[in-house]
Amino acid sequence: MDTNPFFEPWTTPFGMPPFDRIRAEHIPAALDRGMQEQLAEVAGITANPEAPSFANTIEVLERSGALLERVSNVFSNLVASLGTGELEQIELDYAPKLAQHGMRIALDPALFARIDVLYQGRHELGLAPDALRLLERRHLGFIRAGAHLAEPAKARMAEISTRLATLHARFGQNVVHDEKEWFLPLGEADLAGLPDFLREGARAAAAERGLDGHVVTLARASIEPFLTFSTRRDLRRTAYLAWVARGEHPGAHDNRVLIPEILALRAERARLLGYRSYVEFRLADTMAGSQANVQRLMDEVWAAAKRRAAAERDRWMEVARTDGINDRIEPWDWLHYAERVRQEAYAIDEAELKPYFVLENIQQAAFDTASRLFGLRFIERPDLPRYHPDVRAWEVQDANGHVGVFLADNHARPGKRSGAWMSSFRDQSALDAAVSPIVVNNNNFARGTPTLLSYDDAETLFHEFGHALHGLLSRVRYPSQSGTAVRRDFVEFPSQIYEHWLAVPQTLQRYARHHESGEPLPEALMQRLLAARTFNQGFATVEYTASAILDMALHAHPDPAGLDVTAFEREVLAGIGMPPEIGPRHRPAHFQHLFAGSGYAAGYYSYLWAEVLDADGFGCFEAAGDPFDPQLASGLRRILEAGDTQDPMALYVAFRGQEPRTEALLRHRGLLAMAEG
Repeated sequence: MDTNPFFEPWTTPFGMPPFDRIRAEHIPAALDRGMQEQLAEVAGITANPEAPSFANTIEVLERSGALLERVSNVFSNLVASLGTGELEQIELDYAPKLAQHGMRIALDPALFARIDVLYQGRHELGLAPDALRLLERRHLGFIRAGAHLAEPAKARMAEISTRLATLHARFGQNVVHDEKEWFLPLGEADLAGLPDFLREGARAAAAERGLDGHVVTLARASIEPFLTFSTRRDLRRTAYLAWVARGEHPGAHDNRVLIPEILALRAERARLLGYRSYVEFRLADTMAGSQANVQRLMDEVWAAAKRRAAAERDRWMEVARTDGINDRIEPWDWLHYAERVRQEAYAIDEAELKPYFVLENIQQAAFDTASRLFGLRFIERPDLPRYHPDVRAWEVQDANGHVGVFLADNHARPGKRSGAWMSSFRDQSALDAAVSPIVVNNNNFARGTPTLLSYDDAETLFHEFGHALHGLLSRVRYPSQSGTAVRRDFVEFPSQIYEHWLAVPQTLQRYARHHESGEPLPEALMQRLLAARTFNQGFATVEYTASAILDMALHAHPDPAGLDVTAFEREVLAGIGMPPEIGPRHRPAHFQHLFAGSGYAAGYYSYLWAEVLDADGFGCFEAAGDPFDPQLASGLRRILEAGDTQDPMALYVAFRGQEPRTEALLRHRGLLAMAEG
């Protein structure tokens, strides 16, 4: 009989998951046992006759659930990266069970009573700063889960959590279904305007689906270049409308019927906890702290972005008229005419740039930047277990030896979740013994020989690698404080500041090399590229900020149960004066940040909040005149090492010497003059 690998010690190098042995059928039994073991561990805490202490309560709770965490980490990564029907069914089956399990612990009265005793007397316990913060954050987590409520309210909180888990899983799977099912076949005449790299990617996408010829898919790395270069306006329209319609096709995969229930359940949970809205509930535990602070930032950015976008639109229309478009450009036209103006204004052609941005070189640039900043080494390990042939693995070392393992899964493929993200198979901790991290970056780059990236793709790679460094460089004692386990509007700071190093001239000169000749990016072209970095930022800021405003409006709605999501979206966008030529970056029915989980719900603004931090933070390197200044790099590393052991603003101020200023964000996006105008 086949043994379940989750029930055995992993003797693989660095304790990597033995992917060659793990099958979908192993996961349910392992999740079941993992939940049973953790419940027994928690029962041991509550049955302890000794008075509560940090050691016999909080530290034992930190140790609990080791098997469940091991299985859950592998499972969640595989279902997002592989997306097989079998894994997706397990996700639907176990999402509510795992939610019930979590709430059973969070609402355990005996467990909360012990934690509350410790919390009330926390200043007399003589705890180290990281332990004191852990106790305070644990106590707050139990309060926000409903541990202080009366029994009927607790029962309802558990019901809400269980139902939401199912809805989140369905929502995400519906988006993946639509992305997997749709493609646009292209005949020879349909390739008009497409550069060679895009034709090759479309050919590879067709072959991946067992088709001849070329296809455009709903992977962002496919759709956005097509909208940029295709001279066939009719096909751009078809592709764009398919892109924005993900998740809203009538039938079994229609997310519009799920969203009102998700919103209503979240609002009910917030009210049970004493908050007027889900927005108020979520922002109470963020750096921003309140809706007023978030709204102030979005208002300032929105006004400047709209003025900039209007100027961009007028310039694009001048070119569009030469193509016979005399009324207005449409959302499926914007990227196309923006690219044509960019070529004219900066003598930059994406098709000319892309051959210099080879995936392997940009990945190496990300590694070498980390080497110069933090003293890391990356040693490729093709011998390590991997879950898919696309995945590459590296051991990470520093002067003291092994740091962790980094995996890169960079290519789009059918069934893989869209977008880009970082996650972990194991988090760093040192409670009883040193546990090293195993982190993974997922991107969705269009496959090629070689794979060529746009500059935006290259920024995405650096962004996700910044998250990876946050996990790899973590130096905490307690698992709950590890790496990226920080407040939502701080977690994007390490990733977004890391993007700046891609634009450092030394990086571009060394790593932006032509895939055929090996010649570096010409100096004149590099200067034009850097000069154009704020090009089209009106559009980029409008499409993002509109989605953040929509997020807040949806989660502040007083009675969302019967909401017509499409009508409400139109109402909100009309109310803020959304330019008709631009669509929001995410429409509700495919807004996975909000509805495939709660991580960014009433929190999509976080990217903008973190950009204030990253633009201001990188400013100190610019002021020093050295993007690799050792003292500043050491300060940045301390933020990455700290995880959630300190207040994030205190960490930032210790690094920067001051609180961040919004002007840095506006200057970085080229919006400062628009804000002042």
